[in-house]
Amino acid sequence: MVKVIGLIELQDQSAFEQYRSQVGQTVERYKGTINNRGSVNEIFWNELHCEPFSAFVELTFPNQEDAHTWAHSPEYQALISIRSKAMKLTLFSVAI
Repeated sequence: MVKVIGLIELQDQSAFEQYRSQVGQTVERYKGTINNRGSVNEIFWNELHCEPFSAFVELTFPNQEDAHTWAHSPEYQALISIRSKAMKLTLFSVAI
């Protein structure tokens, strides 16, 4: 199992709602699920000096190949322009 974590700094709420209404379908198509979404309450340390972020998302895929295929899929790539307007995003996968 692989988790995909997104650190999000919202920029445009309207664009975010448009993105959010479509992204779930792309995740499901590539065997993934959206487990958690939420706001960041407190950052305890930022020794890596990450850009500010106020929200997060956690996805699960059966394996790294499915996660990679989803992230580079035509369906997800079609949402990049909306996503770029909606937010700044850092997206990474972790093996568990």
